[in-house]
Amino acid sequence: MRFQAVGHETEIALTRLTTRAMAARLPHLIGRALRLAWRSDPRALAALMVCQVFAGFLEAGGLLATTGTITALISSGHVGDRLREAAPSIVVLATAVGLRAVLGVAVVGLSARVTPRLTREAEWLLLQAASKAELAAYDNPGYQDRWDAAERGMQSMRGLMPQSQDVLAATASLIAAASVLTVLHPVILPLLLLGALPRGIAAVREARIEYLTTLHTQDERRLLNMLRWHIADQRWADQIRSSTMAPYLLGRYSVAADRVQRVTQAGAWRMAKIGVVGAAAGGLAATVVWGALAYLLSTGRMSVAAAGTAVIALRTVGSALGGLVVSGSRLYSVGLYLDDWSRFVDEAGGHAMRRGTLAPARPEVIRAENVGYRYPGKETPAVDGVDLEVRRGRMVALVGENGSGKSTLSKLLCGLTLAHGGTVTWNGDDMRALEPNAVWGHLGYVPQEIARWPLTARQNINLGQPRADEPDALARAAAASGADEVIAGLPRGLGTLLAREWWGGTEPSGGQWQRFGIARALYRGPGLVCLDEPTSALDPRAEHRIFAGLRSIAQDSAVVLVTHRLANVAIADEIVVMEHGRVVQRGTFTELLAEKGLFAELWNLQQDRGAAPDEAEPAAGTESRRNRG
Repeated sequence: MRFQAVGHETEIALTRLTTRAMAARLPHLIGRALRLAWRSDPRALAALMVCQVFAGFLEAGGLLATTGTITALISSGHVGDRLREAAPSIVVLATAVGLRAVLGVAVVGLSARVTPRLTREAEWLLLQAASKAELAAYDNPGYQDRWDAAERGMQSMRGLMPQSQDVLAATASLIAAASVLTVLHPVILPLLLLGALPRGIAAVREARIEYLTTLHTQDERRLLNMLRWHIADQRWADQIRSSTMAPYLLGRYSVAADRVQRVTQAGAWRMAKIGVVGAAAGGLAATVVWGALAYLLSTGRMSVAAAGTAVIALRTVGSALGGLVVSGSRLYSVGLYLDDWSRFVDEAGGHAMRRGTLAPARPEVIRAENVGYRYPGKETPAVDGVDLEVRRGRMVALVGENGSGKSTLSKLLCGLTLAHGGTVTWNGDDMRALEPNAVWGHLGYVPQEIARWPLTARQNINLGQPRADEPDALARAAAASGADEVIAGLPRGLGTLLAREWWGGTEPSGGQWQRFGIARALYRGPGLVCLDEPTSALDPRAEHRIFAGLRSIAQDSAVVLVTHRLANVAIADEIVVMEHGRVVQRGTFTELLAEKGLFAELWNLQQDRGAAPDEAEPAAGTESRRNRG
């Protein structure tokens, strides 16, 4: 199983990214981290930055005090005099060390406060972007790839602030110690910087390999997640057991996991080899630096006191450079994932809604004119050149065989998807010019698969959007959908949690969930009610109750009904018969039966359930259409 790759362009860009380019990216990444942190907790971020800057000054002051201490202690004279001379420097050094320790504790605490808030902010922005993507995005396989990559970026956000903080801390220490080294002798610092270069190059290449390894195994990782969910989820447990499918699913899981392991191990081996080369080159460079220091001391170009301070400064600079390389490479690695997150947040995976801002009134008439829609990767359109009108107070039923385009057309009428050809208008306004949330505020939509929210019965009807007339609206919706009978049997009525996974929760049956789905659509008091196979899981008594109430609902709303059960469409004002994305018949129930077309043929097949296919007679005047999905 292979999915579309996330970013062929990303992989090409990575292979061209150099150490110099990484260094150029670090300020951008740190700036992004600081902006996000400022949004989530500005006061904590300000305190964190003050601590880092102050720690840098203390580092420089401590090193300079070290020089004064060593100079006083090794000078000539009585030991007491030397100690008194060194006392001020010792006090400064001790104060600097103590304050740096306190600041270190403060930095850890502030970072622990900022990081969770930063992660939460990133997660919220990601979910907000996903909620603003066009529904058609989910039909594009590339969208899921981009979501997976963005989710990894969001998860890596936990390392963004700590790594940025480490880079800033290492930079502050480096500047402080480098300033002292430059004063002691100008040759040492360039040699030390040159010595850190091999480690930096190795770290960048290791980060690049790690990211590419993740990129190359993303298909298998997604498959593993899907298999884990299906194998463990209660909804499929009976089918997995009854069909003895567990060995097959576990085998697929093992194959995918093996490939992830192989690619990951190969990447780890490459990273190890690069690390060894970088460490060897860094060790050789360190030998040169310490040799240069010994040469300066032995030739009298540097005093013993200065050399002592230089040793401490060299260790400080070396540690700071090492920290800068390690933290910088980690920040760079985080930045690769962060780019995926940022692109999704900005563009919703390339599918952000870009519609108008016009707020529609309650729909009086909804028209589809020469409407067409084609799913990604399909050669034939799902809807092709359809004209349809739905008016307030009337009910239109869409019927046809599987794949005829009924559900797709209903989503176009609801504004859930936008037509690729032709226009859909509400009260004469093009759907593309309307503000989508304002459109959906007038919509009561019942899809084929009802969302089973882990909320209370009340919240599963009002969907967290209570009305001013809440009790009456709930009662009307529950009565019209039959959900009142379900609620009456719940242990805590409307306050019952509809989720068996939680303590005290209960799980309604499929038919009961369908009643809740209808109730939540009617509760909204919508101008357009769209029902797609709304009673497929209901028993005959409950189904009769629903359709008996639809006529009263249609008095104040436009109603679109999608169904295969042709007996249910007799109440419709107009029946539209679809085949291969086109309208092939339209009329009332009586008119369509008299036409002896596709509708009559499907009706005859539904009435003759007990006959073999060859015995079922088609309606007069039509050829038998058999083997339709």
